[in-house]
Amino acid sequence: MNKKTIQNRRSVESRNSFIALKPVKPNISVFFPCYNDQHSIGELVENAFLVLKDITNKYEVIVVDDGSTDKSREILQRLAKKYKDLKLIFHAKNRGYGRALESGFRNASYDLIFYTDGDGQYDVGELPVLVALMRSDVDFVNGIKLARKDPTYRIVIGNAYSLFVRWFFVLPITDVDCDFRLIRKNIIDKIKLTSKHGAICVELVKKAQFLGARFREVSIHHYKRRWGESQFFRPKNIVFSLMELLVLWVKLMF
Repeated sequence: MNKKTIQNRRSVESRNSFIALKPVKPNISVFFPCYNDQHSIGELVENAFLVLKDITNKYEVIVVDDGSTDKSREILQRLAKKYKDLKLIFHAKNRGYGRALESGFRNASYDLIFYTDGDGQYDVGELPVLVALMRSDVDFVNGIKLARKDPTYRIVIGNAYSLFVRWFFVLPITDVDCDFRLIRKNIIDKIKLTSKHGAICVELVKKAQFLGARFREVSIHHYKRRWGESQFFRPKNIVFSLMELLVLWVKLMF
């Protein structure tokens, strides 16, 4: 074998080694549940596409509109003309937060699924942090709010709720109320979600835990709500969520 042949072979081997070491970009589905979020949903969708094009070559953005009565659907339909990878799911009537999440999960196509709420209290620009933590030994990356930017009464109730359900259900994460999550699709595909209201997050985490999912947590920012009001803190929804939690506890813990 002559010197030139040896040099060419080494060059090929070196190039192949570089290709092998080059990190593989994950395929990602991003979805947002939306209910009367006309002031924030457009910006969230735009930002999601900006972020995704930098971290992956294969992605989609899904918005599940859960019966909005404002201009959310008009905004989304305009955006759909701009982005071919935007998928819209419209519920004919409001079916509840749990059903909106279930629709998003069911319609996600790619290996990793990220979701956060459509009200703009989280920054989708922090998604790359979650992606970086999704190593081969992790299935579920969950956010922890650095500082909750809500009225004092909501902070007190929210912290008490998180502590209660974490103890009551023996959950593997600190902040089950933080809807900023990246999950492997092969975990989601094995989970049947039944809750219609706030208990959906507890159900999701606990059922993933039962499947042997490996969790990782990371601190992320939480921002003051600029528009609208929380659906969860309405008396009717709080009662429904507490009832769901009780039923869920009986089903999962016995």
